[in-house]
Amino acid sequence: MATTTPVRGAHTPPPGGSGAASNGPSAWRTRLWRFDDKASPYAYIAPFFLIFGAFGLYPLLYTGWIALHRVEMTGLDQSEWVGWDNFAKILQDSEFWTAVSNTFVIGVISTVPQLLVALGLAHLLNYKLRASTVWRTVILTPYATSVATAALVFALVFRADGGLLNWVLHFVGFGDTDWGDGEWTSKIAISVIVIWRWTGYNALIYLAAMQAVPTDLYEAASIDGATRWQQFRKVTIPSLRPTILFTIVISTIGSMQLFGEPLLLQGGTIGAVGGSEHQYETLSIYLFNYGWKLGHLGPAAAVAWAMLVLLLLIALINWIVGRFVRKSAA
Repeated sequence: MATTTPVRGAHTPPPGGSGAASNGPSAWRTRLWRFDDKASPYAYIAPFFLIFGAFGLYPLLYTGWIALHRVEMTGLDQSEWVGWDNFAKILQDSEFWTAVSNTFVIGVISTVPQLLVALGLAHLLNYKLRASTVWRTVILTPYATSVATAALVFALVFRADGGLLNWVLHFVGFGDTDWGDGEWTSKIAISVIVIWRWTGYNALIYLAAMQAVPTDLYEAASIDGATRWQQFRKVTIPSLRPTILFTIVISTIGSMQLFGEPLLLQGGTIGAVGGSEHQYETLSIYLFNYGWKLGHLGPAAAVAWAMLVLLLLIALINWIVGRFVRKSAA
């Protein structure tokens, strides 16, 4: 029987032939897949950094540049290097420190009651209530109201002549109060507006955190004989510490940026200067007066950077306090 010896290379593709060609697209797909695996996460987050760079980082750096120059609203294309003179100017201005004091006082008397009331409302809403969705919508309605609308409505409430609040106080034997011109009454009026607008928002944040607390903790506390008030103090509050710290930070930032409420407290007439004697002038109003009423953009930019430094200091204090509380709880 005759055997046929196969010719070497007759059926085996030579090196570099069709076999190498078939491996080429596979290797290209592998490299493409690896590139996509590494580059896709950066592509997904790139829009955020682009928007932040355009509308966050660039304005911040440009404001810092203006703070070191003399720039007037009437001549934006003309600038003169003055270094730290703008910062020295506002730090030596007693009105600036009045604005800092007003901002701090309004922030305290609006944040503390606001968060306490929000915590109580969230505790009530955490129980099974009829039409709970309706109640949650109702308490969130003030947050959905624009600050201009809320401030103008409360400006009518706190009016010295014919205001709703003075009309009510008149029936219970109190005389008329000039809420806008008083040192403390003006701050209380602004705080009431802030409390009315933000209490429901913080209450829903607390409610979401309360619903994440394991029910086993409440059942164990109930078996041990704890009342609802004891459960609230011993179980709910410790579980909400991170959330409470978060709302304190957010409320502090909001109080540093108060603008619409003091601007429109007296209907926008003299509210732009923070009152006849600057009794409720906040840092935002002080910046507004320097930059847009007087047209001095350099000091206004310096005020903006001073506000940023104050916010960083407050955030650092909150972080230190929060860390101390966590260590104490541990």
